[in-house]
Amino acid sequence: MEKIVIHGGVRLKGEVTISGAKNAALPILCSTLLTEGKTTLYNTPDVTDVKTMGRLLEMLGADIEIQDNKITIDTSSINSYEAPYELVKTMRASVLVLGPLVSRFGKAMVSLPGGCAIGARPINLHLMGLEKMGAEIKIEHGYINMKAKKLKGTRFYFDIPTVGGTENLMMAATLAEGRTVIENAACEPEISDLASMLRKMGACIQGDGTDKIIIDGVNQLKPAEHTIIPDRIETGTFMIAAGITKGDILIRGCIPEHLDAIIEKLKEIGVEILAEKEGLRARGEGKPRSVDIRTMPYPGFPTDMQAQMMALMCIADGLSVISETVFENRFMHIAELRRMGANITVKGNNAIVQGVDDLSGAPLMATDLRASASLILAGLAARGETTLSRVYHIDRGYERIEEKLAILGADIERIKE
Repeated sequence: MEKIVIHGGVRLKGEVTISGAKNAALPILCSTLLTEGKTTLYNTPDVTDVKTMGRLLEMLGADIEIQDNKITIDTSSINSYEAPYELVKTMRASVLVLGPLVSRFGKAMVSLPGGCAIGARPINLHLMGLEKMGAEIKIEHGYINMKAKKLKGTRFYFDIPTVGGTENLMMAATLAEGRTVIENAACEPEISDLASMLRKMGACIQGDGTDKIIIDGVNQLKPAEHTIIPDRIETGTFMIAAGITKGDILIRGCIPEHLDAIIEKLKEIGVEILAEKEGLRARGEGKPRSVDIRTMPYPGFPTDMQAQMMALMCIADGLSVISETVFENRFMHIAELRRMGANITVKGNNAIVQGVDDLSGAPLMATDLRASASLILAGLAARGETTLSRVYHIDRGYERIEEKLAILGADIERIKE
């Protein structure tokens, strides 16, 4: 086991380059199942979830070659249609093989994902959409067994926007017979990146980035090359790193348009965000101002940034109310922040944060991916030493975060426990 050790109080300064988006790379990896041949993906992040998805594709018969941030996937020899519990339990995005497998091969057997640290996250909407497209579904012994001679285009309305559900139906519809219309679709940039990849493969898709996506099925897709978009959540995390340490960070390789809600809140807090030719510059000066935050589907404030923003609000001037509307159990980092001296009260889905003068370092335990990031940010600002255990959570979605922070001047290292 490893842990990250931080000695806080250092003002971060310098440049950092953002990695590819994990949440774009995972569905795009699954989309390669829709075609036969060799696909090459660039700017894929070197994170655990991407490696896990690669192992799953290998179990299905694909040949995977990883070289730095380039992945080549050859799907010519797919000979299995089962995503086993051993992998699905470690990464819920494994269920994204459902749509591609049943659309191309007419069958899929995928383990139900079960519980999740941040909430239930049911996949019932995925299944309802695929069933409406003509898939026969049986749930037996913890597995989804799905069959279809040929999926048919349909019109499907999501009761609530779901990123994974939108991705599964989009991929399934590319090879379905006729037109599929997805209404109340998720609008996240990762959806548009998947659509861009599918169009390169020959799919006919329009409306991605809006709540109505139209897909006209085609007979066959071809392999393609694609560059994964930069990770907007990693970008937001480094913006907050500048704010919480009163630092000055040039963030290269990001897409500012994907970050409007985050940028506006940080400006309200007092963090200076400047657009530059190379990317975005984030500067933190003085004590942050408190703000209220409500997580919402894109283009609202992302739930994946809630924990990181809470770390900043712990040392803000005044009272903040942070409302989590997307997941029902995404406040597990609060107990650890309290160990550092944070003043946080929870009432239902609201966290009431009274800013304190400073935080103090403490031994901490990560509970999930974004909670890990928030605790690292808090450690950067805290007096004394902070140690973070269970760092495998952070490795799921951040590429060598301690190395990037060290380049910016942070006193941080990863050590064996």
